[in-house]
Amino acid sequence: MSRTEDAIRASGGRALIGYLPVGYPDLATSVDAAVAMAEAGATAIELGVPYSDPGMDGPVIQAATQATLERGFRLEELFEGVAAIAARTDAPVLVMTYWNPVLRFGVERFAERLAAAGGAGLITPDLTPENAGEWLAAADRHDLDRVFLAAPSSSDARIDAAIAASRGFVYTVSTMGTTGARSDVDQAARALSDRIAARAAAQGTTTMRCVGLGISTGEQVRDVLEYADGAIVGSALVRALGDGGVPAVRELTASLAAGAARADASQAEVPAAATIDGGAAPAAAAADQKGANA
Repeated sequence: MSRTEDAIRASGGRALIGYLPVGYPDLATSVDAAVAMAEAGATAIELGVPYSDPGMDGPVIQAATQATLERGFRLEELFEGVAAIAARTDAPVLVMTYWNPVLRFGVERFAERLAAAGGAGLITPDLTPENAGEWLAAADRHDLDRVFLAAPSSSDARIDAAIAASRGFVYTVSTMGTTGARSDVDQAARALSDRIAARAAAQGTTTMRCVGLGISTGEQVRDVLEYADGAIVGSALVRALGDGGVPAVRELTASLAAGAARADASQAEVPAAATIDGGAAPAAAAADQKGANA
């Protein structure tokens, strides 16, 4: 059973997922900020692992993760942080990480430690389902969710693979670009979300679709939740943490959660048939190409 999918369903398919880098600006503050997101209305928490070559991250997240690495971040802090957050909230804690740190640590060892800490699973932006056999087996052994990406450039075959391999949701990349708050969320997200739903239906299944990259306001959350099951916010929350600390993260999360609540109210006003059942682009595009070349 997927803890993340259960949480999204409990939200009525109108989930808010908040991203922050673990260890920024220090471990204790990052834990407090993550808990504040959950208390202010986030459905799930996405913790990013600082990485020296973040292909999909925009300037706000890059600056935060670089500062975290420069102060001496250790991967052990990830497991400490997950355990501390899980002890204070029931919101699922997903880890967003590039694949190389997991490989260096050891896939089985990483899965075992993450599960023991109370983590819900992994989002792996640069790992394709075709190359994820070892991780999928470890995730099954330790009952962890595994989230793969689909981008606007993804072929139907790649989307099918992401649907089949994902547990929790499919990370639906809103635009071809790096992460970062944008004034308008790309309309490609709606088209991609519809494609994922249609491909899942063709396989005789359903899948949760959570849209990320470029979402920064409650209004954008509301708009995304008209056609997707979840909205993922990253750069705006990282900026809030850097500028105003934990109180600013709590305030912004509450505003974003209000957008999700407005989506709930607006969907209640339309016929059920109008509702679809229910940071990544360079990494996803590169993953697509890698899969095509494999």
